Amino acid sequence: MLTTLRATAGRPPTDHTASGVLRLLLTLCGLTALLLTAATLVAAPARAADAPAASRPPTQAAHLADRLRENPVHITDQLPRAVPRSMAPDFARLAERTGVPTYVLVLPGQGGSVEDLLGAVHDRLGRDGLFVLLDESGVRKAAAYGVRAPAEAARTTTVFELPYDAGPLRSFERFVDVVAQGTEKAEARADAARESFREGNEPEEMYIGPADRRNQSFVTGIALTGVPLTILLLAPCVRRARRRFPRATPLRPAKGRTAKGRTAKGRTAKGVAATGVAATGRPTSPRTAAGRSVLRRLLIPGLALATAAAIAVTAPLVFDQTKRGAAPLPGHEEMTARVERVAEGLAQDPVYVDPESPPVLDEAQLSRLHDRIERFGRSEGGGPVYVTVVPHLPEDESAGDEELFAAAVRSQLSKADGVGEADGVYVVADPLDGYIDVFNHGLRLDSLRLLFDVPEFISYGDDRSHEADDHLLGERLDALMTYLDESPRTDEPASSGEPARPVSPEAENSLPPLYATDFWPGLFVGAVAALLLLGLVVGVLGIVAAVLRRRTPPVLRTQALKLAAPAKPSEAYLRRTAGTELSAAADALAETDGAGWQDLALAWERFDAAMFLVDGDIEGLSSPGGPRTDPATLLAVIILARGARTALDGDTNDRCCAVNPLHGPSAGRRHVRVPAQGNRRRRLSLCPLCLDAATAAPHELPERRLTLPGPAGARVPYDEMEDSPLSALRDGINRLADKVRETSPAR
Repeated sequence: MLTTLRATAGRPPTDHTASGVLRLLLTLCGLTALLLTAATLVAAPARAADAPAASRPPTQAAHLADRLRENPVHITDQLPRAVPRSMAPDFARLAERTGVPTYVLVLPGQGGSVEDLLGAVHDRLGRDGLFVLLDESGVRKAAAYGVRAPAEAARTTTVFELPYDAGPLRSFERFVDVVAQGTEKAEARADAARESFREGNEPEEMYIGPADRRNQSFVTGIALTGVPLTILLLAPCVRRARRRFPRATPLRPAKGRTAKGRTAKGRTAKGVAATGVAATGRPTSPRTAAGRSVLRRLLIPGLALATAAAIAVTAPLVFDQTKRGAAPLPGHEEMTARVERVAEGLAQDPVYVDPESPPVLDEAQLSRLHDRIERFGRSEGGGPVYVTVVPHLPEDESAGDEELFAAAVRSQLSKADGVGEADGVYVVADPLDGYIDVFNHGLRLDSLRLLFDVPEFISYGDDRSHEADDHLLGERLDALMTYLDESPRTDEPASSGEPARPVSPEAENSLPPLYATDFWPGLFVGAVAALLLLGLVVGVLGIVAAVLRRRTPPVLRTQALKLAAPAKPSEAYLRRTAGTELSAAADALAETDGAGWQDLALAWERFDAAMFLVDGDIEGLSSPGGPRTDPATLLAVIILARGARTALDGDTNDRCCAVNPLHGPSAGRRHVRVPAQGNRRRRLSLCPLCLDAATAAPHELPERRLTLPGPAGARVPYDEMEDSPLSALRDGINRLADKVRETSPAR
């Protein structure tokens, strides 16, 4: 080169020389550009390396270790509806009962990352003790480092002994109690709880939800109308059915007073009329009878009203639940703590990553996301982008509503110094489930397009993102920024609008009133159910009455007796008829409310005389093993019982047909010849049918004469029976009743 220079020295420059200089200048420019490019490539990783110190948050374990270093009980601010931070003293008080240093973390559910979290926190903290991790449902993980404590056995016991809605505090309390028992007892208790759960003995839920409360309200409404209406409707129905049954329930003597003892003094009807007291000792004055009738009529309505009042009063005592869960009511500071924390972080950095959640963005992804946000802010129609990587759960301050959370963060961020109106695109990414939501506030972008038209891979992910621990959030956020860059701009700024406010914690955790919601439909259903039950009971009673009428002949009305009474009844017929007539008379006396006191007294006198003859045992007449009663006594019972019923009807005629007393009351007297032998005529009381026969066919009267079974199968005329009070019947039924009392052993 020196030779060349010498050769050219002193010679004037030529065009060839100028061309070389130009090439030299071009070479120098290329080298300069190469150096600048290399400097740019070196600067990018350098900024990425500097990012942790500037904006990258500390690792999850380091952050939690710092919190436990300040306080051994750390409650996240992301679960105020389930575990308010004001519960920290309660957890600390319980932790002292373990007997070892205990560190408590209450965090949102961490998914599969919980396995190594406690170990990493212990390593960062550098202290030994019992580490317990809880989420919104209870104890999730526990481990002992450097101390002796049955952590896993205690956790297992809480899982199988408590229902899922017991709450974190009650779950931790059970955990502490098991730890305090020692290793041997704790493991035995855990095995027993696990075995009991396998056998199907699941713990019952401690709280109810709105659906359960609606069911309680519905049942209360049904009971409040159904039970009283059933009483009002069925009582008269059953009373009428008893009257129709062939065999009514017998009227039993009062306790301590037999049928004989009631008229042992032998009061007559005249004495009863004078004293106004029936032969049984019952007052029969009109005022008393009217009062008894009023009380009887008011008994059923009063019982129904009392039942309705009892149901209305006791239902709130039985269904006394007022809360849906164990969580106490959070304060205002607890409901705004996380929003303030996130807004404070966004004021320093447009990307906020929750330090309490598993890491989902590495350093390179954070650096690239910052670059994309910066470029979008400088683009035409672009603006600020705020990215929050925090979990969203029903137990947080927004009740899991991402749109409401973004609006609250924007409102809080606008209050920060030097920020002003915090317009921009708010990106809400959940590190636990990987979902991404986008909301526009004040930029020239189509808000509805960002809400509904974001590609599914960006919003919800795909199979690859679902299987990845980080849900591929870095890749998907980068794709979102590309989508924002390509989004069309609008002429005017737009906004997603104001989201609906969530239910307050107090309203969310409280149950509806018992007398609300489905209580009103329950009232209607209760009334319908009472009517259906009435129809069912009426049908059943009708079937029962029909069966009983088929098995036992019904009690005939007095006017029909002469048409159906046999002239030669068997002893079984007399026994069955006597029981039926006594039951009918007893029922009529028990339910009568329109008879005068004189008629009532006469009816009781005749009825008591009939009861004397059977020793007060009506059921014994129809019982196969009952005491035997002779046919004459059975006939007297029938006549007296029928006489009691006719007295209640106001019939003062005390004479019955002398040819056959089973024919019923007499209609007149006439001289007739009844015996088959002889020509002697007697003046006898006859029923209408026998009166006609005495005129038209007198020869038929001997065949109509009533005969009773006698010794050795013979038939004996009823008025010729020996040692029978029937001889007094020719003087009337009242005389028969007196004769019975005169022959009574009590006399």
